[in-house]
Amino acid sequence: MTRIVIIGGGPGGYEAALVAAQLGAQVTVVERDGPGGSCVLTDCVPSKTLIATSVRKQALLDAASLGVHFSGDDGEIGGVMVDMPLVNKRVKELAQHQSADIAARLAAEGVEVVQGVGRLVDPRAVRVGERTIEADVVIVATGATPRILPGAEPDGERILTWRQLYDLHELPEHLIVVGSGVTGAEFAGAYRSLGSQVTLVSSRDRMMPNEDADAAEVLEEVYRRRGMNVMGRSRAKSVRRTENGVLVTLEDGRTAEGSHCLMTVGMVPNTSGLGLEEAGVELDANGFIKVDKVSRTSAPGVYAAGDCTGVLMLASVAAMQGRIAVWHALGEAVQPLRLATVAANIFTDPEIATVGVAQKQIESGEVEANVVKLPLATNARAKMQGFNDGFVKLFCRPNTGIVLGGVIVAPRASELILAVSVAVQQRLTVDQLAHTFAVYPSLSGSITEAARRLMQPTTPMAI
Repeated sequence: MTRIVIIGGGPGGYEAALVAAQLGAQVTVVERDGPGGSCVLTDCVPSKTLIATSVRKQALLDAASLGVHFSGDDGEIGGVMVDMPLVNKRVKELAQHQSADIAARLAAEGVEVVQGVGRLVDPRAVRVGERTIEADVVIVATGATPRILPGAEPDGERILTWRQLYDLHELPEHLIVVGSGVTGAEFAGAYRSLGSQVTLVSSRDRMMPNEDADAAEVLEEVYRRRGMNVMGRSRAKSVRRTENGVLVTLEDGRTAEGSHCLMTVGMVPNTSGLGLEEAGVELDANGFIKVDKVSRTSAPGVYAAGDCTGVLMLASVAAMQGRIAVWHALGEAVQPLRLATVAANIFTDPEIATVGVAQKQIESGEVEANVVKLPLATNARAKMQGFNDGFVKLFCRPNTGIVLGGVIVAPRASELILAVSVAVQQRLTVDQLAHTFAVYPSLSGSITEAARRLMQPTTPMAI
């Protein structure tokens, strides 16, 4: 029986464990914090739970445009209040419940879970405390940690990482978010909808500079309309406590004062102190583990998955890397990781979902493609629900019509993108997508409409 030891119980670790157990391997997972790891306990699950609450409140605030009014005299717009202690209690309880569900599933599959910090003794042995666990295969899935900027060290009270937000006893009066990438944009929007005054500090010309420009433009317009202050074109130089809050100083000399500051300036891999380099595992200049497309490291028998590899910091990618590692290690049929088919979502309001080719690849000439973009405001279901912001964008090859990718900006875009993701994965054409029935009225109808607009006539038009 093949013995597999997995260091880290996040998506890359526990998904690998489940696949390995189902294939008959003897599996041990070493996890410091609990099944699910940081993804479930402090990062993805808690943040999306908080965001779900903020989206619900924003829907209540927007209900007046549909003829639904709320009354109250509590200082909140429309009388809609937020009980922050209860919100945070629910966030943390839900994370614990999700971790417990994962633990139960691992136990049911016969996976041994050892609490502690694992360290490679050599490529075939892992040390946890005083115990040494022999292994035929080791998978490292230790994740990553919020990056700390010198001069802006979190104190857990006023200067915070996103892992410390859920210990606050009240809604921040004025939250300054440093970093306008995906994480910063998500939390900035969430706390603005919950009722905080929010200032978003961006080092670039626009929010989310690495994402689709059209999507980022829509989101920034929505945020500004909701009252968010977006300070662009300058990095944060320092963050310090004041008598009643924080003072953020930018490199261009501007300052911002608030009650709290949230630092969202990237992640660093959890790879130090694990004995990786001593075991022959090669790291890059930033400390991420180098892996190939089947999750192999430079050390024979050692694989890696998830954020510690820096490939794409998504739970879905971590899980797939973990599964691929097991399939490859156990000699099963396996397809290498194809980043071009990865669907991703930004949980803002509206959401931004993407898959496949990006607009900037087309504009640079790297990829030749036809493009169509349909505003959500023309969709009948969107009109009924009062959704005015967003669009559906679809890319296809000029001659064959094969779907290359797409962008959706809409409520629940994370659900809508699946149709485009299937088309990209299965190399469907816009003709095939166009001939697929969509419910009327539905937001998904804009996907098939976009496909119809990209269809090309098969016979010459009469003159």
